[in-house]
Amino acid sequence: MSTFKEPITLAFSGASGAPYGLRLLEVLIEQGHQVFVLISSAARVVFDTESGIKLSGHEDKATEQLSALVNAADGQLKVFGKDNWFSPVASGSAAPKKMVVCPCSAGTVSAIATGASDNLMERAADVVIKERGQLILVPRETPFSEIHLENMLKLARMGVTIMPAAPGFYHQPESIADLVDFLVGRILDHLGIEQRLTSRWGYGEQK
Repeated sequence: MSTFKEPITLAFSGASGAPYGLRLLEVLIEQGHQVFVLISSAARVVFDTESGIKLSGHEDKATEQLSALVNAADGQLKVFGKDNWFSPVASGSAAPKKMVVCPCSAGTVSAIATGASDNLMERAADVVIKERGQLILVPRETPFSEIHLENMLKLARMGVTIMPAAPGFYHQPESIADLVDFLVGRILDHLGIEQRLTSRWGYGEQK
């Protein structure tokens, strides 16, 4: 039996915003959750461009790299390739009930909205929806076209949480890290995970 807290699926698609997803991964690991990680080919390019991380396309190597990066315990973090249909996230009988796509490209939003399931990331999201689990999408696109908005509305009506990468400023951020923590804190709030990454409206400083 796992000694970790409930598993969560964290997917990185090819939109800009790798620091958001990486920070979320770090906090989930710190909090003791087991994390199943899905990374698109485009996301690996974004990782390199935005964070200087050259992530391997091989499951085991990528698992080692990310585990070392966020100080994960043995077995706490596992990366699955886009065609690994035998991974737990591919089936409703084994998949975590919570999944976050951060960042989430407009193309991934579209694929999930139409139930494409052409790769493991899309299938994992489809599983969470059909099993009435919790799916959070963090789209990073601007401006949104009518197509994007229609897809997000369709998903929102299914119970999917649409949380654009739009950090607030009322906590008076002093760094990019503060902006990242604001959004990650809101994601954690919706996952029901305790966090003190940023101050809350009306409650003053909590860092």
